[in-house]
Amino acid sequence: MLLRRSSLVILLSLGSLVGCAHVPDVAPKMALGPRTTETVAASRGAPSVAAVGAEGALGVKAEAPPPLEFVTPEGREGLAALMEADPRELPEEAGVIAAALEAAALFTGPTRGPGGFWDELLPPPSKQARGIVARAAQLVGARRLDRSVPNDCSGLVRLAYLQAGIDLVAHGFLAGENAVTGIFRRAQAAGAVHRLNPRPGDLAFFKETYDRNRDGKRNDGMTHIAVVERVDPDGTVTFIHRGGKGVARSHMNLAFPTVHRQAKGTLLNDYIRPASKGLRAYLAGELFVAFASPGGL
Repeated sequence: MLLRRSSLVILLSLGSLVGCAHVPDVAPKMALGPRTTETVAASRGAPSVAAVGAEGALGVKAEAPPPLEFVTPEGREGLAALMEADPRELPEEAGVIAAALEAAALFTGPTRGPGGFWDELLPPPSKQARGIVARAAQLVGARRLDRSVPNDCSGLVRLAYLQAGIDLVAHGFLAGENAVTGIFRRAQAAGAVHRLNPRPGDLAFFKETYDRNRDGKRNDGMTHIAVVERVDPDGTVTFIHRGGKGVARSHMNLAFPTVHRQAKGTLLNDYIRPASKGLRAYLAGELFVAFASPGGL
């Protein structure tokens, strides 16, 4: 891979900065092999979950949350650790990378590619990823999706990925599993799940974006999914998703997951769960779970 001289200099600097950061082990190491006999037995013995059929603030129609054994080969520990991880405790590498990219942009100038500054260092998004992003962008502003998919967040990402020849739900669903969790299970099995360095075309998963089981508590599991459109020099991710008002763009910055806007007015994180029933509103960075790359799907 050939790099421009300026990009190579910045890449070496970036590597030095990241190498100096202490990176705590937050994201669990998830098994990617087939489900074990014990897990299959556990899922068969798990109680069935009745469908709720509720539509939340983001327009996500889903069933009640499935037992965690339905999601990870290693049972409760894998997904539970990922779901309970505090975004503020993401590896320090996230903040270091964001700062390095912002500084690097001063040397290279603004970039026009959908990958933002990463396009200076990495190959451009694949044809597959570009097709996914282009299809998602075409749907921005739509209130109704194609009748072949549900009119919710999962339907939006399914249409975008079908543009690249990927059927995100071809693997089917397990008992009590909603579409978001089912797609995450597929991505996990394919080894596509990650938490840093998103690229255009990646999936973005979020938890507890609305009260799915209507108990007034934040215990609803994964409830929302989106497509990454671009990544800005400061690390802010623009993603496309189907919300309560239709298909729209929103933003997330994992280096500052609890900050809506900086003092100078720069938008870092959009609110994706409104305040309700005594609960405050939540930002995208606070409810983020993981990304998944399309390559292995």
